[in-house]
Amino acid sequence: MKITILTLFPEMIAPFFENSIVKRAIAKGIVEVEFINFRDFTLDKYGRVDTPPVGGGAGLLLKAQPIVDALESVSTSSSKRILLSPHGRVFNQQIAHELSKEQHLILVCGHYEGVDVRVNHYIDEKISLGDYIITGGELGAAIIADAVIRLLDGAIADESIKEESFEGGLLEYPQYTEPYSYREHNVPLILYSGNHEAIRKYRQTQALVLTREHRPDLFAQYELSKEDKKLLEEYDSGVTPKWVDDAIEKGAKFTKKDEE
Repeated sequence: MKITILTLFPEMIAPFFENSIVKRAIAKGIVEVEFINFRDFTLDKYGRVDTPPVGGGAGLLLKAQPIVDALESVSTSSSKRILLSPHGRVFNQQIAHELSKEQHLILVCGHYEGVDVRVNHYIDEKISLGDYIITGGELGAAIIADAVIRLLDGAIADESIKEESFEGGLLEYPQYTEPYSYREHNVPLILYSGNHEAIRKYRQTQALVLTREHRPDLFAQYELSKEDKKLLEEYDSGVTPKWVDDAIEKGAKFTKKDEE
């Protein structure tokens, strides 16, 4: 995959692509990332790319010409041209998966008061990061690129992706590290049981409960299976299910030494 970012300020986000998973994906040749400064395409003799809006109004708008010329310089038949805009679809994991199947993404970063609306004739889609205002589209482009890159084959382990929040329609279950006890907060014993099926059910229960509590909008869209309904019934009863007690009793081997 290739990702092209059209921006007036490549220095704002270029360092982001020199770290962590994204850096490794680039080094492996899984993705190519390039920055195009559309100021290089302006026909204005003073190098300007912005102007006050026709008819008056606050601030400055980006001109259509530099952006469109920059777009056309890098676009091919396989390019997906995206403008970061509050008018677009709100970005989520499903859209990240859609975009990860593209060969070439072009992300156009707006700035100042916005972009001449005639740019819309030369893009394929608009995407928003949410209902808030930031200085420009650069941070949004970095977020979209990161979300897409980590889904590409070889960027990270497949298993890591499958169990993340939003992948199955739920928030991810809670996870713990050693030691067993930290400031009187303990790791649930079932996680030491060695019973993989019981651990799976426990984690699914936690994911259901967390999503129901913290993201009722996601929970309302999630289709509960028969098992999900039973797990929630058990949780809501306030009584520890027998399968939990059995798993801990049969599998957990815990001593004071283990806790140290």
